[in-house]
Amino acid sequence: MTADLVITGGRLFTADPGRPFVSALACDGGRISALGEEALTSVGPGTEVVELDGALATPGFIDAHVHPASSGLDKLRLHFEGCDDSASALARVGEYARSHPELTWVIGAGWQQSWFAGGCPSRELLDSVVPDRPALVVNTDGHGAWANSMALEMAGIDATTPDPADGRIERDEQGAAQGTLHEGAVKLVERHAPPDTVDDLVAGLLRGQEELLRYGITGWQDAIVDERIHEAYLRVAGDGKLVGRVVGAMWWDRSRGMEQVDELLARRERAAPGFRPTSVKLMLDGVAENFTASMLTPYLVEGGAPGESSGIDFIDPVELREIVAALDAQGFQCHFHAIGDAAVRSALDAVEEALSRNGPTGNRHHVAHIQVVHPDDVPRFPALGVTVNAQPLWACNDDYQVELTRPFIGEERYRWQYPFGALLAAGARLGMGSDWGVSTCNVMREIHVAVTRVCPAGGDPLVIEQALDPVDALTAFTAGSAYINHAERDSGSLAVGMLADLAVLDRDPLREGAFRDVEVRKTIVGGEIVHEKS
Repeated sequence: MTADLVITGGRLFTADPGRPFVSALACDGGRISALGEEALTSVGPGTEVVELDGALATPGFIDAHVHPASSGLDKLRLHFEGCDDSASALARVGEYARSHPELTWVIGAGWQQSWFAGGCPSRELLDSVVPDRPALVVNTDGHGAWANSMALEMAGIDATTPDPADGRIERDEQGAAQGTLHEGAVKLVERHAPPDTVDDLVAGLLRGQEELLRYGITGWQDAIVDERIHEAYLRVAGDGKLVGRVVGAMWWDRSRGMEQVDELLARRERAAPGFRPTSVKLMLDGVAENFTASMLTPYLVEGGAPGESSGIDFIDPVELREIVAALDAQGFQCHFHAIGDAAVRSALDAVEEALSRNGPTGNRHHVAHIQVVHPDDVPRFPALGVTVNAQPLWACNDDYQVELTRPFIGEERYRWQYPFGALLAAGARLGMGSDWGVSTCNVMREIHVAVTRVCPAGGDPLVIEQALDPVDALTAFTAGSAYINHAERDSGSLAVGMLADLAVLDRDPLREGAFRDVEVRKTIVGGEIVHEKS
């Protein structure tokens, strides 16, 4: 039989421990038809041959936690790519505002807390470049925003405005709103800004998909699918433009109750080719750098003494057990955001309760981020069948870690961070995701950090004993994330009968021992080349 496509001339990593590498691959009708020398016998006059030239090809990467619609939309608006300090950020905002006089609001995303003293830029700074209309700019991790005076006034925020239960208004010495809003406080302003339309999100999703394909990502789990993003996926899929294979994690609104279960059941039926909304995202806490990640013991204050705050539980742990048991009984997968060790424990406790009520359901609940994990909870992941959904790019001593996290969590918790190695050694399943646009979706940069625990720009390693073997990291970004998406029978590894989804690299990082600067030459979905490096 003549194949449609044959890949040869290097190595192909299969993510199959029994046969980890093959020398060639053939596909026909969108699926793998032969591996190894047998693949070469299917070359015919009409076969497209991809020469690896000594490089490595892998299964298409699967990003288990990503936000392509919103992140793609951010790229079409005010964004801070290329900025590296407060001055360049301010210049970017001013340039954008001047070039878009028609906008009633200046909306953007992507500034970094490390550019500003204490991680909190002031309203006066933003006023200096946008004095004539409200401005609201979300930071790079999505857990805070920077507002100018007009935006705060429009929202009615002043010294008498109380903090919401799930957030905090940063205040100056007089108690007035300083300009930085944390977590749920962002919504106080955001609800006054023009909302994103479905048309906006369709454009964002198409732009976001381009970015994912550029980095060899052929499938993903969208970590926040609200009703508008849901509609955007249906529209893009209905138009035949959805290239990736997607699981949607529908958003659990923490301000509402159990009536959402029936609504989510109805939304789950609204699927489309390539898009399955079968997961539910449960946001348990915030982030460590603004002290909203939920910790078992208090954050430290200046000088290293314990303070009064242990962060915020966005969902009460007792209520969470009821929610998870109900979702599990209905066949939903729970996708937990958990940064602090208390939030991680709450997620595990909730799954344990669901197991006691419902028995094993095979829903493959997973915990994303796992920044701080108490050592007692490491063995609970495999014991409860909970998968680790790791974002490896963060597992290094970047500015956030050095300036905004380590001083306030202390040395013991510092060493509990991102325990990928310990979790894998304990027998936990490991998948990986980027959380783009919080960070890059460049898989090679992420694996670089996973195996070195060093930032792409260099520096000292963060808890080096938690580094992963390169093959384990590649497996996590392929077969591991396919498992999270209930897709391992079709994708995540290379075997006869599997979908022909692959990433072709420009070199072999396993032989060279370095991932950081590796690029994706071609991305293949269903045997079709959908991205090619120019």
